[in-house]
Amino acid sequence: MTALKAHEVEHFVIRPTLKNGIFLVYGPDAGLVRENAQRLITYFLENAGAGADNSSNSLQLSTLDMADIDADPGRLAVEARTTSLFGDAPVIRLRNASKALAPAVEGLLKDMPEAKIIIEAGNLLPRDKLRALAEKSPDARTLPCYADNAGTLSGLIEQTFRDAGINVEREALSLLRDSLGNDREVTRRELEKLSIYASQSKILTINDVVELCGDNTTITTDRIVDATGTGHAANLETALGRAFGASLDPQRILIASLNHFLFLRLARAQIDQGLLVNDVLNRSHPRPHFSRKTSIEQQLRLWNDKNLARAAERINTAIHQSRQQPALDETIARRTLLALCMAASRR
Repeated sequence: MTALKAHEVEHFVIRPTLKNGIFLVYGPDAGLVRENAQRLITYFLENAGAGADNSSNSLQLSTLDMADIDADPGRLAVEARTTSLFGDAPVIRLRNASKALAPAVEGLLKDMPEAKIIIEAGNLLPRDKLRALAEKSPDARTLPCYADNAGTLSGLIEQTFRDAGINVEREALSLLRDSLGNDREVTRRELEKLSIYASQSKILTINDVVELCGDNTTITTDRIVDATGTGHAANLETALGRAFGASLDPQRILIASLNHFLFLRLARAQIDQGLLVNDVLNRSHPRPHFSRKTSIEQQLRLWNDKNLARAAERINTAIHQSRQQPALDETIARRTLLALCMAASRR
């Protein structure tokens, strides 16, 4: 098969079954496209001359951009047919390929030289000529690169930390799975950062992940609303201090707090109708993160519908006051949330 399935790409880049030809690496995950292209290049360079003089340095890499081809359409063919001083087939990396590359690729596939041409492209549809040419030719392979799903992302995270000898808390793994995955390059960077951080202790906790990788705005507001709802004044003061220190908009905090208490009221109503807390939370959209489950369950025990309605009304009033008096918005937010926090602590 010249057109690889997404799940076959990982095995292929470890040991390519095509020695020379065109390798079209494409897909919506630009980071994974770059990573797989680099892995192919590394394999070819490290295995240059294998079976002959075992020289790993005899191949030379040429790197081109689509702009080079636009300026000189024959450039790729010239590079592909230019051997090194040692007579080895060239390795060529072509970045940012577009549909305009199709004629050059078509010409090469009609009389394929002994070259390894790794082409990086964005998301190509089956009808795109560049992809269609590569999929039909025995001298080419297409490597689709899609964003990690839950399974591949979990495997990548676990393998990274296993290789580094780092033990990771289960909650930390769960948070990482929910936080990463849109771009392989970003994921690699975040995992590398965490690995370096935990290189001495060999332990990675959920707090480490929150501090180093989390969406700080979302995490901070979650901490504020959970501290308010559970009646932990010290935690609330710490979270508010961090939020205001990071110049987080007090009105945004109040709006997030209002949404949280409205969510609690909806969940409380379903529980009062006989549903189990766990079922209510699992059906919620968006579903609260695993790490917050215990806190939210506690809040649902502390607050009844009547008190939740009053809390939402008080926060809504504070939002209007902060808009009318923007110079006092931080004071209004702090005073409102602390009052609700103290009310929860007395229950």
